Amino acid sequence: MSQQFHVFKSIFAIVIASFLWGTTGVAASYAPDINSLAIGAFSMGIGGVLLVFSARSKLRADFRLMLAYPHFVLFGGACVAIYPLAFYTSMRFSGVAIGTVISIASAPFFAALYERVISKKNISVQWIVSFVIGVIGIVLLVIGKTDGLVTSTHQTLQYVGIILGLLAGLTYAGYSWAAKHLIEKGIDSQSSMAGLFGLAALLLLPSLWFTGANLFSTVTNTSVALYMAFFPMFLGYLLFGFGLKLVDASRATLITLIEPLVATFLAVIIVGEDFKLIGWFGMGLISLCLALQTVKFKLQPQMDSVVISKT
Repeated sequence: MSQQFHVFKSIFAIVIASFLWGTTGVAASYAPDINSLAIGAFSMGIGGVLLVFSARSKLRADFRLMLAYPHFVLFGGACVAIYPLAFYTSMRFSGVAIGTVISIASAPFFAALYERVISKKNISVQWIVSFVIGVIGIVLLVIGKTDGLVTSTHQTLQYVGIILGLLAGLTYAGYSWAAKHLIEKGIDSQSSMAGLFGLAALLLLPSLWFTGANLFSTVTNTSVALYMAFFPMFLGYLLFGFGLKLVDASRATLITLIEPLVATFLAVIIVGEDFKLIGWFGMGLISLCLALQTVKFKLQPQMDSVVISKT
């Protein structure tokens, strides 16, 4: 019971982090004159600095152990640095809803590849079923987006946005997998996340010299930038790191499919993006996918029954 309760807390932490991340697209839409590279670099960079500051004592204790795995630290840090640049530019080109959906929905697939090909972990049937349902839901969600008259230039930008969304998914899965690997090696979850994000901050923050012209030009822009850094990035990844203690990266990234649900809902309610009925049906399938990740199925052949218990 105690172990199950701790797993539930880990899942709940990832869910709350996903809710916070789901607000980033709408928040960024209020500051359209900020370069998408700047908003990504500032939010993730400052978030990284805050994570390092909050975990400074644990980082000192784990520093030597982290140095024993430089490849994972460098790989994870590079993924953290690339992810926000690809993610926010994808949203700028293809829209808040689709940019978020493509980026987050592709991450579980890439995370499973990392775990299967590199970590040699088995992928459960339950995960595969959940993923298939989630993918169908994501496809319907994308189809459900209603566009007006689309020019060839706009269509090209949407395709570029989708490609960047896939890159975001690849790097998102990459740093989740790297952080989980470091945690499994005995490094504290806060130290793992802080180390990767701190390294990324060293790469991201200097780029603001070239891209951050409008970052603080208005009260709205300043508010958006600070909100993104403190809440979705700092608090969100603090919670995500806590969740990775007991949840595999493939499962964690699958649970974060709640992010495009939140992003889509906010895009419709606040930004005014329109969706067809089929898109809402897709959201229902994604919800089913998430529900399957909150229960554990155990097959008992001798009873020909399935027992479902809370994880």
